Amino acid sequence: MIGITGQIYGQIGKGFGDTAEESMRERESGKTTMWKCPKCGREFKKKEQGHYCGEKPKTIDEYILSQDADKQEALQHIRQILRNALPEAEERISWSMPTYWKKHNILHFAASKGHIGLYPGPAAVMQFAEELQSYKTDKGTIRIPYGGIDAALIEKIAKWCWETGNHA
Repeated sequence: MIGITGQIYGQIGKGFGDTAEESMRERESGKTTMWKCPKCGREFKKKEQGHYCGEKPKTIDEYILSQDADKQEALQHIRQILRNALPEAEERISWSMPTYWKKHNILHFAASKGHIGLYPGPAAVMQFAEELQSYKTDKGTIRIPYGGIDAALIEKIAKWCWETGNHA
């Protein structure tokens, strides 16, 4: 069996000599080791699971301010692009993400460690597949690297979502 490396012993509550076999028995018995957030005390299956400690943001301003300082400028830039493209849409928080809404969710965006997720829905990703070749995409998700914001493309996608009634 593969041994557990010293680097993760403390993280998963195991000691020297524990093996993957023991971890598998734990999983099968339903007794899984949970990671506990040191700030809020919530428990998660994934170590360092992204979440909001305490109260979730109620506005896009609160959302952006809750992110790392080095990501806030890029998030404000995306927000400004979307405001210009969708002047009649309401800004709100939905699914814990900044959302543009008009009778339905038009699109969302969110901060991640290495990118900004733009969520216009699967139809939009398919519609713009040619122009999105340099981005990582998946179903209804576009991963925009920090420093790689193409304002014209984001505006084009947002307007298409608005005009077609596409739902995120």
